[in-house]
Formats: sequence, C-alpha cells, structure tokens
Amino acid sequence: MHLQELIITFATPVFFALIGVEWLVARWRGRVAYRANDAMSSIGLGVISQLVGVFAKLLSIGVYAWVAAHLALFSLPADNMLVWAFALLAYDFLYYWLHRAGHEVNILWAAHVVHHQSEHYNLSTALRQTGSGVLLGWLFYLPMALAGIPVQVFVVVALIDLLYQFWVHTEQIGRLGWFDRVFCSPSNHRAHHAVNERYLDRNYGGILIVWDRLFGTFVEEDDADPPVYGTRAPLRSWNPLWANVEVYWAAARDMWHARRWRDKVAVWLKPPGWRPADVAARYPRAAFDIRRERFDPPMPRALTLYCLLQFALLLGMATQFLDLSARASLPTLLAYAVYLTGSLTVLGALMEGRAGARWIEAARVLATAWTPWATGRWFGVAHLDPGLALALLLVFGLAPLALPWLGKASPGTPQTATPGGHRL
Repeated sequence: MHLQELIITFATPVFFALIGVEWLVARWRGRVAYRANDAMSSIGLGVISQLVGVFAKLLSIGVYAWVAAHLALFSLPADNMLVWAFALLAYDFLYYWLHRAGHEVNILWAAHVVHHQSEHYNLSTALRQTGSGVLLGWLFYLPMALAGIPVQVFVVVALIDLLYQFWVHTEQIGRLGWFDRVFCSPSNHRAHHAVNERYLDRNYGGILIVWDRLFGTFVEEDDADPPVYGTRAPLRSWNPLWANVEVYWAAARDMWHARRWRDKVAVWLKPPGWRPADVAARYPRAAFDIRRERFDPPMPRALTLYCLLQFALLLGMATQFLDLSARASLPTLLAYAVYLTGSLTVLGALMEGRAGARWIEAARVLATAWTPWATGRWFGVAHLDPGLALALLLVFGLAPLALPWLGKASPGTPQTATPGGHRL
C-alpha cells in the first residue's frame, strides 16, 4: 500500500471514534449534531475522493516529482528538520491561496463546492471531499517542487495539513482564546463554512489563520449572528455523482446559453454566482434565502438501519480497495471503483425515495452475493475463502427480501435552517 493510502487507512478508525465521541457529547448537551442520511452522504463523498485519488497520482504527485527532479532550483535534503518545517509552512501558505481561489474562481469552486454542500457542521463534514479537485489543484503546489522540496516530504506535509483540518469541523468546541488568533480552529472554520453575509468567503487558512489576518480575509465568529451552513445554491440531493458535477453542469449550461464568446469564458473564471446578464434575464434563478428549509427527507428507522448496514459494508470494501491499489491491475481497480461509486449512488437514491431505487438496489445486492459465491473470486482476490463467499451470499443475498418492508423516504415537512445544528 502506498504511503498516502496507508496513513488514511490507519487514520480512519480514529476518525470514526471521534465522530462517535462528538455524537455522544452533542446528545448529552441535547443537540442534534448528526442526521444519518447527511453523514452517509458526506463520508461517501470522501470515499469517492479517495478512489479518484488512487488514479490521479500522475497529476497530484507525478507532475510534482518530475518538476522536482528536472526543474528544481535547489536540492534540499529529506533528512533535515528545517526542510520539513519549511515545507509544512510553504504548503500551508500555498493551500491558503488554492483555498481562496476555490471560492473566487468558478471552475475551482466547481470542485471545492462539494466540501461545503452539507447543511450540517460536524466531523463527517470534514470527510466530505471533492472528486475533481485534483484536476487543477496540483498547479498551486509546483513552487514547492521548484524550490527543491523532495516529493516524499511534500506527500507527508500534505497529509499533515489535511489531517489537521479534521478536528476543526465541529460545533462542540467553542472559542479557544489565543489559539483562535494564530491557528485555524473550530470557531474560525465554522465562520468559513457559513453562508451568512458577514462570513462569506473568509478564513481560508488550513493550519495557520495568520494568512487570513495578513491578507485581509479574516472574520471572527459572532454569537449575535450564528453560522448557517451549506451553500447559497443548495444541492438538495444525496447523489454523490450529482454533488461532484452540479456546478460544472450549471456553468456549462450558462456557457451554452451565453451569446458573447467572452461571457462563455467568463462563466468559468468569474466568481461563483456570476452569470452573463442576458443569461440571467432569460433563465432567472431563485434568490438566496438564508431561512431556506434543510434537505432532510424523513427516513423510516428500518430503512435507515438498512442503509447504515450496507454503507458499513461498502466502507470495508473501500478499505480493501485502498489496500489493493498498490498491486492490483488497472482494470480490476477501475471495476472496483465503478462498483463502489455505483453502490453509493444507489444508496443515495434509496435515501431520497427515488422511483425504481429499490429494484436497482435489489439487483446490486444480488449481483454482489452471486459473484463471489459462483466464481470464488472478488476484486483483486483470486481465490476467495469459501466461508467468506458464503457469508457474502447470505448478507447480500437475503437483503432484497427486506427491501419491501423498509418503508420509503419522503419529502416530509420542510425543516427550517437554524444556527447551531438545531432544527425548527
């Protein structure tokens, strides 16, 4: 297993343990920190991000390694602690500018929006990551390669910066005094995720918040104006594929309708929300309403438990996928990634109560049961243990029998968005 996948695999149990602690603390305080459907959606998007990352190493690391080997101005040693400290500081500085550009340039926002779509704010939101950010994000870190920072150092400091940001996605930790003035903290990052006017496009720092103070993008959380989370164009879906393409699709549609060529280009380069005047006039969109209802189709308890069970099984399979990534063939990895992404998409449709979702789910679980039992193989496993094959047959083969009795997700009564994770 490659270093990135190895660290993520070992970190995952810690993530889920902390999610459990946060849930318990919120319950003890009488607060609603989690909704099962929202949490599964966020974590599922994190899984898809990891799947994409396995195939995108040529961009995310390969280009960096080539530039460091052929174009670097210096040759810095990987065994020097000062190099590591400089690399972490440089990465966090460049992350600030990537993050800021992700809010100010629409084509970059199209990737970054995934992280902001949840209308809840908890540790599962931290795992909600884009599948397309790798397409352009690597460009921002090339200065580190030109400076001669070794690729192995780059990979580790990138993971440090990413893992640090997990704990700041919570409402259960208040202000931290001097810490809030120097570092990205839960209070600072709550403001970043808010759609309130005063908080919009602020607090981009990954580890250090001093970048925001230096460049004029810092704002403090204000108790008089508690954060409301999500985006100004709500996703209103648990479909992970749509979550990753919604802004690309909206921009492409505006580009198609725009009459002037410069507007066709500008829809990608202007800030999010900008539209050509002629397009906005012909195809108006609903105005932003901060009191909008949350997307939360009520789910019967039986359906919730079923989706949680299937989701847990898919998480185990995603861990196996990461383990296989260093040695399985490309066709095997592609097939497994398609299976996992398709499965998460079907679960999203089930949670939305989509027509036909149960038939598709029945076909999915029957295929999952039959394949290892009949062939003795699974993705990347040439000779499957007969006991495991039988267990998969029983777990997945019996699942369709439960589907007619699970109840159905429905639109239900709108839930008005309010600060602090509560619902009216």
